[in-house]
Amino acid sequence: MPTDWFDEDVAASYDDGLAPMSEAGIDVLAGLAGPDGRALEFAIGTGRVALPLVARGVSVAGIELSTAMVSRLRAKPGGDEARIPVVVGDMATEHMPGTFDLVYLIFNTIMNLTTQDAQVACFANAARHLRPGGAFVVETGVPALRLLPPGQRYVTFELTAGHVGVDEYDVLTQSLVSHHVTTGPDGSTRRRAIPFRYVWPAELDLMARLAGLRLRERWTGWDQTPFSGVSQSHVSTWIKE
Repeated sequence: MPTDWFDEDVAASYDDGLAPMSEAGIDVLAGLAGPDGRALEFAIGTGRVALPLVARGVSVAGIELSTAMVSRLRAKPGGDEARIPVVVGDMATEHMPGTFDLVYLIFNTIMNLTTQDAQVACFANAARHLRPGGAFVVETGVPALRLLPPGQRYVTFELTAGHVGVDEYDVLTQSLVSHHVTTGPDGSTRRRAIPFRYVWPAELDLMARLAGLRLRERWTGWDQTPFSGVSQSHVSTWIKE
């Protein structure tokens, strides 16, 4: 079982300052699920994506490691178990009964699985839940290794009065530690370091092939801008054969 980095302290403030899922993203996911479709969200969290999808008429279920995050979902209007069933467990191995038209995993969460084996297992688990012709969607960043000067390991991705964010890369192990220092209104500071495994789009395509999925499309973002050599993120869709 992977480490749960989203405990009660993190879950309590997770939604603060986090923009809602874009309408373009909800449009894409709802379209892939189809009319009266069924969708399964890996790492459903507080329902930032699931709740708008349910409002569009999509039946959504979830798998989530953090009980604290699920509690936040349950506290929201429409987030009850009868409407959005959730299994607590590892998205790489846990099973949700039934088959689905869409499985999705967004917001860089594939990198929370910190080994290649776990990421491969996640693709296999998505394929097991999909009906033939169903879609698996992953949104994640492209590793920012080109920003690293030779011999350096650190890339600053945010520097504000309230938050300093620095990613630490290890190119030998393909690991990434995201360091965060936050400053509260009272001047108090908190430091957190969360491990990830960065992964290239081509590597994800191979994981998909091993799971019996084929790439249908890849965009830079939910607005469907074409993916390019300078894209810093991607939204990829694979179809179950």
